[in-house]
Amino acid sequence: MRMTTMTCAAVLLVGGVAQAAEKGAPLEGAKCQALWTLVSPNGATITKAKAVPYVIDFTMVDTDSDGTIDANEFKAGCKQGWIKGQ
Repeated sequence: MRMTTMTCAAVLLVGGVAQAAEKGAPLEGAKCQALWTLVSPNGATITKAKAVPYVIDFTMVDTDSDGTIDANEFKAGCKQGWIKGQ
């Protein structure tokens, strides 16, 4: 009984903290390209720290899981709604 109570309490605590990121509306080509140019003026890959204001869920956009987002991943993220405009 005690183990069940502790397990239920743990599930409630974790469930209250974890939230799934919700996708936004897809960004069209020109808007996505303008945002990519703003985030990465030289076209280099961006890190999670640089992506924070624009990327809703970094792991969903970083499809090769290398810890950075390149232009192709960013564009795909725009189409899927994982990139938010200003």
